[in-house]
Amino acid sequence: MGARDPSLTIPARAVARPLCERDATAPAADAVWATIRREGVEAAERDALMAQPITAALLRHGTFADGLAARLGRKLGDADLGVFPLTALVAEVLADDPAIVQAAATDLVAVRDRDPAAADLVSPFLFFKGYLALQTHRVAHALWRRDRRHLARHLQSRGSEVFAVDIHPAARLGCGILLDHGTGIVIGETAVVEDDVSILQGVTLGGTGKECGDRHPKIRRGVLLGVGAKVLGNIEVGEGAKVGAGSIVLDQVAPHTTVVGVPARPVGAKLIDLPALTMDHSLPGPDYAI
Repeated sequence: MGARDPSLTIPARAVARPLCERDATAPAADAVWATIRREGVEAAERDALMAQPITAALLRHGTFADGLAARLGRKLGDADLGVFPLTALVAEVLADDPAIVQAAATDLVAVRDRDPAAADLVSPFLFFKGYLALQTHRVAHALWRRDRRHLARHLQSRGSEVFAVDIHPAARLGCGILLDHGTGIVIGETAVVEDDVSILQGVTLGGTGKECGDRHPKIRRGVLLGVGAKVLGNIEVGEGAKVGAGSIVLDQVAPHTTVVGVPARPVGAKLIDLPALTMDHSLPGPDYAI
């Protein structure tokens, strides 16, 4: 595996700031794409069987936007909306809103920097369904805001079928987000997920019943949601908080606080770093019960 491009490493000094505010240091989408293409060439040279798929997915495309549109089109195309019209639709959305392209590039660097299984950028771009599901949502959300809601729901449905991640098109997600593994993540219609959040498999951001209106959680910057955590209702999980694996959160979580259990309750001292960036899932001492 080739060495990481140091220009794409998030500086340690920036750990307490959201990726989307790091305009001067966040890598531009064209720089990310150049690195992906270089890594793709190296991968094809190591394994001849990968040459054709890497050429089709990466080397034929000059920009990050073109490559992402082609990747989502190939993954999501079906009998109802085929690969080519879907690729064209995604390309149209990305051309109309370049901020989605930059967010997708920022997400990709976040995956590479936080997930120990991602030794490069090309692997999550091609293969990680959490990353691809998140980009599917970004396109669906743009369509939802433009009142193309049946198209948005089509993408939601296909994303759920293909990636096992179900995000309502109206949910609002920031950037620098990691959906680790992705399988079984559910995010409801009025949920908000801010920048630099890390979400593990099996997490639900849901409602508590049949209430209408604003009914889903608000996950603030830098939160880490452990495997299988359930956060239910219109409640806030404060900046820099950590929710332990398997916890059920029914009440507000204060910033920089660890909660664990069923129902979840605070444990340990206040957190200093943003746990979503450190990916530290450890819990304090044996002073709690699940």
